Amino acid sequence: MRKLIAVTAPSGAGKTTIVRHLLSTYDNLDFSVSATTREMRKKEVNGKDYYFIGIEKFKHKIEEDEFIEWEEVYENQFYGTLKSEVERLWALDKDIIFDIDVKGAVNIKKIYPESLCIFIKPPSIEVLEERLKNRKTESAKSFAKRIARVKKEMKYENKFDVVLVNNVLEVALKEAETIVENFVIS
Repeated sequence: MRKLIAVTAPSGAGKTTIVRHLLSTYDNLDFSVSATTREMRKKEVNGKDYYFIGIEKFKHKIEEDEFIEWEEVYENQFYGTLKSEVERLWALDKDIIFDIDVKGAVNIKKIYPESLCIFIKPPSIEVLEERLKNRKTESAKSFAKRIARVKKEMKYENKFDVVLVNNVLEVALKEAETIVENFVIS
């Protein structure tokens, strides 16, 4: 059976950077593209970064039980993992890596207890706030909402198999490689 690796973190902790590194390092890994109702950001590609779908279509897919997991992260901003996406990647004989929010990762672990769930932790809330400010992608209101969510998400770290502190990126990338190699080989 192919392996599932869920990588989760509060926003700005470096989860996507680490996932992209792992994908470029290991040929047997493939990315599970999540579905979302949020607006597409500059440089994002539909079907590569996310499946961008409307709220009504997303809700219909919920009703039709087409998701492994889903969540309304912010009001009318849904994210989820489509069953068809996992089936597509397994048909390609790939191990799957998820770049997913903390509740989604908890749900993946419930459904697939043999999966590996990695929590990427920032060295501190202050460092995380600085990283998010440097992105320059948020209004003051959305930034405040995101920080409040980050503080809640940090409380989830003990629910995961491994906690990886992303203080120095190069060190975190090497640690992530070791974690993945040990899991895939086991």
